[in-house]
Amino acid sequence: MTVDVLAIAAHPDDVEQTCGGTLIGMAEKGYRTAVVDLTAGEMGTRGTPQQRAAEAQRAGEVMLLSERHNLHLPDARLENTFEARLQVASKIRELQPRVVLLPYWQARHPDHYRCSEIAAEACFLSGLKKLEIDGSPHRPAKILYASAYSDVRPSFVVDISAQFERRLEALLSYRSQYQTQSGGSSVFPEQEAVAERIRAAARHFGMMIDARYGEPFVMKEMMKVDDVASLGVRSI
Repeated sequence: MTVDVLAIAAHPDDVEQTCGGTLIGMAEKGYRTAVVDLTAGEMGTRGTPQQRAAEAQRAGEVMLLSERHNLHLPDARLENTFEARLQVASKIRELQPRVVLLPYWQARHPDHYRCSEIAAEACFLSGLKKLEIDGSPHRPAKILYASAYSDVRPSFVVDISAQFERRLEALLSYRSQYQTQSGGSSVFPEQEAVAERIRAAARHFGMMIDARYGEPFVMKEMMKVDDVASLGVRSI
């Protein structure tokens, strides 16, 4: 089964924080959406890989995903190797996405920016006819970078006002990560604090486009406009 939009992330719960509303909105429009998590998040202080797998499945249902996969690459040890790129390229060939959503290419967590590198290069490799992996050669038409946690001006912002509460529900499906736990450390934000932070960030980007909530993206190529009279968001 092919998909229209594929989000690739380093850990379960990454897409829920950065582009979950966009995925929900696309699914509501009738597009097939999918997520590929590169690792199981096994190095996380909270929870177990088994818990996070079950939580990811639940979050995927909330986000209306058609499919969700995990490649089980090593958490906290992601490396941009040819073998890692081949694994992602194989999944791209399998799913044949038109659009791929990736984390922004600069980040505090090494796994996040390496995920961006691995997946972007895998999108290229997937189209090589002589590459000896299963599946038909395929390259996505568009790569978009989710930039909610990056200090960079977005190329555009998606209005997720109608999808925000469902997106928040998906994120809070990761109870092992965000539920208050006995003996928990203040290092970890609890459920109310997480919800407040996510809501504030989405409000910030929503204000950029005169919407209640938004998700920002960066493109490396120029956007084409055919009709300047139909552009959204008033200048004055």
